[in-house]
Formats: sequence, structure tokens, C-alpha cells
Amino acid sequence: MRVIVVGAGLGGLALANGLRGHGIDVAVYERDPSPVVRGQGYRLHLGDPGIDALTSVLAPARASAFLAGAHAPKARFMRFDTALHVVEEHDFGGRHLSVDRQELRDVLLADVNDMINYGRRLTAFRNEAGRVTAYFDDGTTAGGEVLVGADGVNSTVRRQYLPHARVVGTGLAQLYGKISRSLTEDLDNVFSAVTGPGHRVVGVARTRDYATCSFSARVDELPPDLHRMTQQQLKSLVMEMTHGWHPRVRQMLEDWREIVPLALRTSIPVDPWRTTRVTLLGDAAHAMSPAAGAGANLALQDAARLTAALACGGPPIPGLRSYEREMIDSGFAAVRASAANGTRILGQDPLPDRQEDRRTVPRSS
Repeated sequence: MRVIVVGAGLGGLALANGLRGHGIDVAVYERDPSPVVRGQGYRLHLGDPGIDALTSVLAPARASAFLAGAHAPKARFMRFDTALHVVEEHDFGGRHLSVDRQELRDVLLADVNDMINYGRRLTAFRNEAGRVTAYFDDGTTAGGEVLVGADGVNSTVRRQYLPHARVVGTGLAQLYGKISRSLTEDLDNVFSAVTGPGHRVVGVARTRDYATCSFSARVDELPPDLHRMTQQQLKSLVMEMTHGWHPRVRQMLEDWREIVPLALRTSIPVDPWRTTRVTLLGDAAHAMSPAAGAGANLALQDAARLTAALACGGPPIPGLRSYEREMIDSGFAAVRASAANGTRILGQDPLPDRQEDRRTVPRSS
């Protein structure tokens, strides 16, 4: 069996590692011309599901070395007001790690880089006669028995395969960057949030080498051209919007650097679809706002589950059907949880009603 993976993000790379470990023929197609053409982001949160999934798909020695070097924060969420008085505390239990996204990507690339075809943007696919053919913008094609859309929130695979599935804005934008780790000695939690008026939130989370610092607000309170603003302009904007907040918060924002603006979006859950030789993984299926800290965990978990489903032998459809049932349940549950947290803490728009499509079928199919 040959598996075509579209997208070399964390989920696609994790799947490639898992399939390779089981001796399954796999090829990954990535639209970026190289793995270093753009920034990959900063800190990621991994809980038990993500840690277990990563361990299952990576070579044991590589997984052990990476996890041993990761930062382990206190297993709790803390929310403060602008005077840094505690207004909410939640203990999670279990294992939690804060890892650098680029470091995790490098680990996932190490054993599968020879399987990745860079500079290949998918334009369409055809699924017929027990085979899937992928078409790319350079005129080339690739064929296999299974095609996996791991191509993120703007998934080309999803748009063709599930045209009724929508991704919408949350009403929020976020600026995220780095600050010195030393500024957050007493804020070593899975996540710490300082919430102010008008749904303005400063978030902090430590890693081994730095701390991430983010600022989120309603899009109608922010300029429409954030991506055109300089680093100093972005920092000045947020300093103005947090005027009067605790000096500790202001000190962290003064140290803020490598700031990147991002519009926060979310999938709308859809009903289960008829299983074919095309499937989805990670944000391509269930993108969500970061308010639950679950996105990376779900992508890795999807990869581990899909690996197990395809490695069991026999025709692929039964395994894909089992995978999709678990992926849809857990993925859209996380979408709803993230939206609920985002609405309560960040001022996110409520999640729109579920979208249905006449082509969906009962789960017993």
C-alpha cells in the first residue's frame, strides 16, 4: 500500500514517521519550497495524548531524547486580573510539556526528510478504481491507495472532499512573540492569562529557553492592517491597550520581540461522512482556537491513530472508517471545548450551529 500525505506540518510528519516505522510506503508533498522558508511558530503545549502519540510514532531513542529535554511546567491554568490578583485556577493533573515548535518539527523531520517532496502545491485529486491520484500545480501527479489531507486550516483536500465543511473567524486576533524566561519565574504554569476590559488578554507560557507572550483582543478593537505594522508599532499598540495594567505585565510587554499577528479561526463541526480512500488529519479536519491548548495534541493523536489503522493489514477502508469515527469524535469535542473556553476567557464569538450535508451517512455504515 502507498500512502500520499499532503502537508508536512506536525501531523503529516508524525504520520510519515509512524507509517515508515511499520514499513508502509509513504510520500509527503509540501507546498513550501523548503522546511526553512517561513517561521514555524513558538511554544506548543503537549499533554498526555500528544506525548503518548509522539512516543508511538517516533523511533524510541529519538522520542526519549526529545521528551527528556522538554520543559515541564506546573500542571495548572492561572487567570489574573490586571492587578495580578488570581481570579481563576485550574489543576489539570497528568503530564504536561512546553516545547518549541521548530525543535519538534526538526525531530519529526529527522527520519523522513527523504520522503518529502517540497514545492508541490496540491490543486486537486481524483479517487476512482481503488486508487487516488493527486494533481500538483507544477503539472506532476502522484498516485496511491490512500490520500491524507494534512494540509492545515486552509486545506485544499478538505475544500474538494467536504465542500460543506466551513472554517470561520472567531472574532479575535492574536499577536504572539517571545520574552525572556527570567521575567516569568513565578508564572511557570501550562498557561497564565491576564484578562482585562474589552476582552483584552495577555498570555504567558514558559519553555526551556524562553517564554511566549501573546496579546489577544476583538478584531473590531484592532487596526485592520496588523500584518503591515512594524514590530515597534505592534508593541506600541499593545502598550497603549494595556495602559494601567500591573507593572509586571508592562515589563513583559516591553521585552516583547519577534511579534507575529494571527487571525484566530475555528472549524464548525460536521456530521460523519462516508469513508473513502481520502481522509483528513489535524487542522485540515478540526481547526480550533488555541483556548484549549489542544491543537498540536490532536494532530499528533490523529497521526498515531491513523498509523495504527493503516498498519493493521487488509483493505484500507475498514481501518480508515474506524480512524475517522475516533478522529471526528475527539477532534470536534476539542473544537467545542476550545470555543467554549475562548468565549468565556477571550471573548470569542460563540461557535456557529453544526453544518450538515445530505451526503453524510449514519455511523453504522
